[in-house]
Amino acid sequence: MPYEPGTVWQYDVPTTGSTHLPPDAGYGKALTNQGYGFEVAVADLIDNSIDAGADKVVVHFLRDAERILSLLIIDNGKGMDDAGLDAAMTVGRRRDYGDGALGMYGTGLKAASLSHASSLTVVSRTKRSRAAGRRLTAEGIEDGFRCDTVDPRYAQELVDRYDGIIEWHGTVVRWDGVRAFDTVARGQSDHYLSKAISRLESHLGLYLHRFLQRGLMLDIAVWDVSTGESALGEEVDHIAVEALDPFGYKVPGKAGYPREFTAPVEGLGDIRLTAHIWPAKSKQAGFRQIGALAERQGFYFYRNDRLVQAGGWNGLRNPEGHLVLARIAVDLPSRGNSVLSLDVKKETVTVTPAFTLGVEKAVTSAGHTFHDYLSDAESAYREGSRRTEIVRKAVTPPGKGLDPKVKRVIKEELPEKPGEEPIAFAWSALPHDRFFDLDRENNTVLLNKAFREDFNDGRRGGANDAPVTKTLLYLLLEDCFGLGRWERTRQDRVDYWNTILLASVQAQRTRREQSLS
Repeated sequence: MPYEPGTVWQYDVPTTGSTHLPPDAGYGKALTNQGYGFEVAVADLIDNSIDAGADKVVVHFLRDAERILSLLIIDNGKGMDDAGLDAAMTVGRRRDYGDGALGMYGTGLKAASLSHASSLTVVSRTKRSRAAGRRLTAEGIEDGFRCDTVDPRYAQELVDRYDGIIEWHGTVVRWDGVRAFDTVARGQSDHYLSKAISRLESHLGLYLHRFLQRGLMLDIAVWDVSTGESALGEEVDHIAVEALDPFGYKVPGKAGYPREFTAPVEGLGDIRLTAHIWPAKSKQAGFRQIGALAERQGFYFYRNDRLVQAGGWNGLRNPEGHLVLARIAVDLPSRGNSVLSLDVKKETVTVTPAFTLGVEKAVTSAGHTFHDYLSDAESAYREGSRRTEIVRKAVTPPGKGLDPKVKRVIKEELPEKPGEEPIAFAWSALPHDRFFDLDRENNTVLLNKAFREDFNDGRRGGANDAPVTKTLLYLLLEDCFGLGRWERTRQDRVDYWNTILLASVQAQRTRREQSLS
């Protein structure tokens, strides 16, 4: 019957008992539909590595001549024994996390993995236990949440394969049947991997930047299982992910910043806001290479030093062009609360009106208000817009074979020509009288591999070796690509550069031989 005025409202619902209801096998399908982006899923797994105390992590793509096979994430964390593996692979099981842990809900390993792969394998060992492994598949979940035990011999073999990372303890997470890999057309693997690695490098560099700045070693690599060599035609040789600090400017956009604000938030207490103003027209990677500027203004929420939201005003205001220099760092409380909540994928923070009302009232110890900050950010943008800027000539971007650190600086300093294929570098068999040659059809600078050891101290070089030589050649030769007509004067320039560089190689070789004699 409908509620009638005067009726006593019963605040507590009475119950007469309880029943334990295990999840239906169909629940497992929900794990594959969490909406995890590829980069977000990989970052979630690396969170587990960091929680396990790892300071070395490698994201390893495995491929053969025709297709991309698997993805592995290897770390040197404390590892897990059989009981730990069983707990980690139990769907729906939630464990207790310490105050400093990056994990929260206990579902990330399974949900992130099975959102992209049909099979998840985890192999691990501790200081006191032998290598062991478990495998969880989509079919196994439908079959009553069955988890397979990995053959101990294979588990040990896999751990031994990565003994450069896993010395006494560590974990390997393996994805097979990755749906995105299966959609890559024959002959397109190189292109797909190049794009995927670039996006992954940027995402991990941004969201884990505080850990990278503190010494976390995070590499991305590709391995061709059919040849046993680094793949992508020397494009990838353990790319070291660099920190992309969204607050890493050298000089602030306005004197006196950053400023510390205190926001009184009802139900949570005082929250500290660190307000930054970027310099206008900055070309630094932490400003321009982390996404559209309009989307990157606003709040940057961190939880235990892990970035969990990169930009956005969370209902405080709408994005505005004249506030693109405004970024505010907010460290979330380690424990959950009713005001600020983080989604399971750890990429969006939901706030209640109590937070935005508190921000509106935020002040510094000197009495500056949050509205003063917004005005300062706007004025810095307008003043910067009025300054005359030297426009640098756009260049064809650098490509594979050049060290990622160098490529990042080039992108910061020089605008790119739109739609141009990047200029690649490759060592090739050339006549003895050529130091380099140009493959203009494929936008590649060919270096004479007979001289390779001379630029690597007599050692075999990696994919991104000889960075100084390659960078100088890039700067010299960039305007030789993308031309309709090849002029004789350009060919003459290439010829005399070859002659001079050959003389420098011979001089370097002579000096090295004399130092060894």
